[in-house]
Amino acid sequence: MSTNNRILFLFFAGLLLGGTSIAPAAAFDFFGLFGSDDAPPPPSPSALPYSLDFVVAGEDKDLRQVLKDASTLQSLQGDPPPDAPALVSRAEADLPRLIDALWGAGFYNARVTINVAGAPLQIQAQRSNAAIQAADVYRARALVPIEVQVDPGHLFALRDVAVVDAGTNRPFPPSELPPRVVKIEPGDPARSADILAAEARIVDHFRTQSRPFAKVQDREPVVFHPAQAMDIGLKVDPGPRAGIGPITVQGLENVDPAVVRSFIYTEPGDPYSPAALASMRKSILQIEALSSVRIREAETLDAYGNLPLFVDITERQPRVIGASVQYSTTDGPAVRAYWAHRNLFGGAERLRFEGNLFYLTEDGGEPDRDEDPSWEDLGGRFRASFLKPALGGTRNDLLVDGLVERDRTEGYTSRLVNGTAVIRHRFSETFSIQGGIEIERGQTSDILGQIDYRLVGVPVSLSYDSTDNPLNPTEGMRLIASVTPYPEFLGSSVPITVARGTASAYFSLDEEARYVLAGRIGLGSIVGADLEDIPANRRFFAGGGGSVRGFGYRTLSPTFLGEPIGGRSLLEASVEARIKITDTIGIVPFVDAGTAFASSYPDFDEDIRVSAGLGLRYYTGIGPIRLDIATPLTREQGDRSFAIYVGIGQAF
Repeated sequence: MSTNNRILFLFFAGLLLGGTSIAPAAAFDFFGLFGSDDAPPPPSPSALPYSLDFVVAGEDKDLRQVLKDASTLQSLQGDPPPDAPALVSRAEADLPRLIDALWGAGFYNARVTINVAGAPLQIQAQRSNAAIQAADVYRARALVPIEVQVDPGHLFALRDVAVVDAGTNRPFPPSELPPRVVKIEPGDPARSADILAAEARIVDHFRTQSRPFAKVQDREPVVFHPAQAMDIGLKVDPGPRAGIGPITVQGLENVDPAVVRSFIYTEPGDPYSPAALASMRKSILQIEALSSVRIREAETLDAYGNLPLFVDITERQPRVIGASVQYSTTDGPAVRAYWAHRNLFGGAERLRFEGNLFYLTEDGGEPDRDEDPSWEDLGGRFRASFLKPALGGTRNDLLVDGLVERDRTEGYTSRLVNGTAVIRHRFSETFSIQGGIEIERGQTSDILGQIDYRLVGVPVSLSYDSTDNPLNPTEGMRLIASVTPYPEFLGSSVPITVARGTASAYFSLDEEARYVLAGRIGLGSIVGADLEDIPANRRFFAGGGGSVRGFGYRTLSPTFLGEPIGGRSLLEASVEARIKITDTIGIVPFVDAGTAFASSYPDFDEDIRVSAGLGLRYYTGIGPIRLDIATPLTREQGDRSFAIYVGIGQAF
């Protein structure tokens, strides 16, 4: 079996056999992709199992599924009753449930009969002793046959839809309640689910208009059986407009409340809206010392017409330790371990130590099996970071990082020590800027020679993130841009200025976000020195996971004597279509493109390298598990035919 095939086999085996034990199974369900049925147990003297069949006039499959979802005969089929009276009682209890389900689907003239071993049961009829006797005959012999016969009749339609103000009993003008919010109109199917959805939209609409107490005060449906129609009247109380009132933080035991308040950007008196509350919760959860945030609304307005809020918080365990092992067909094997304290001094300070150990390959792939392993072939990265949020209760955070690294790519080897200290200012939950100082000493070697260097710079960056989920965004955009001058007068041996920016956007094509388009573009530029004077690890390279998938890690750049030497500018782009097949399974076709250029700005003297691939996503509570297979479309000599990437979260 080839290495690539082994990786695929182990990946799927790990997902499918993720538990510590394996139990016998009657059927195999691949992540729920093909659905599953609770088969009844075999006949026995101690119980009365049954077979179940739904026969719907017109063979409406969707309606048949609605009935099955409402049926206790269906949901409890794997737990048979002990005797015939209990079985008949279960079937009789299903009759009103099925009628309610049919009415909810808009079939108000529906008729339902349940045949238990050939004996019919009907709603509002006395218990059928014949059904009990007929069912008892099957004990310990065979499954009791139960058939649900449904004649739904005609689908009723809405005839009149009236949405009025409960206070004035007058219809809302379109400017106050647009028809696109109500959506239901005369001629639509008279489904209760559609009516309830319209009510929810109406309430949500008024709540977004700063009316926290909006509600549907009364619902008046009138069904006309001969006309097969329904009139529906909704009396809506929009409630008063309100602002956000005092915000009370509760539940903190070890974290300074001032830190939490610095992450609340809403001020008392700001207009109330559900979106403001959602943003508040998302912002507070950026504090790593907290595990959950719940925002409760007061039941009445205060004397100023504002709505008081209560923020209930649960703290996390302060210490965390973790480790991981990963493998890529282009980047080789690697292990990672980390330890962190998320509330070091009681102010949500985070101290984190992280170590990485990886195999240093000459070509970005797996080790050469013909050579004995050597310590010289091991690379490593050790990072220590400290975060002090909310300095003095403000929206300013202190971030200090230290890094020691030994690395090798196809183009160069490097050793370095780096230290950075910055102050970040948060304008809102989506936008921040930061600036500070960076010092790095290192040595790089490549085909152009060896460079011993010292860099002292002033990094400045900004970040904007309006996405709805960090690991699986379906809407919004991200923007990260930075510029760092390393001037000679500060002590830099190579006076350069490095600028880089990445932007990504996400657009959902449907309300359930089952179809999402995602795009990313990255740019970089170095000015101030010739290419051969810039340390190799500071030059731009493309290729590998997170860049142009399908190509080797940091292999796309200008070359010298066939070796990649990096460039002074960078262009990368990716487009993905994220398609959910089920609630847990998705596929992602994608195209990546990019390369680095010798000039300080992309001049397209280098060929743009392009790859395409297909990804598999398994959606979990913490984020999607990602498997991507990519192949170069503009392949050159030495390029691999394909590459495999495994991780958690979307590619970008």
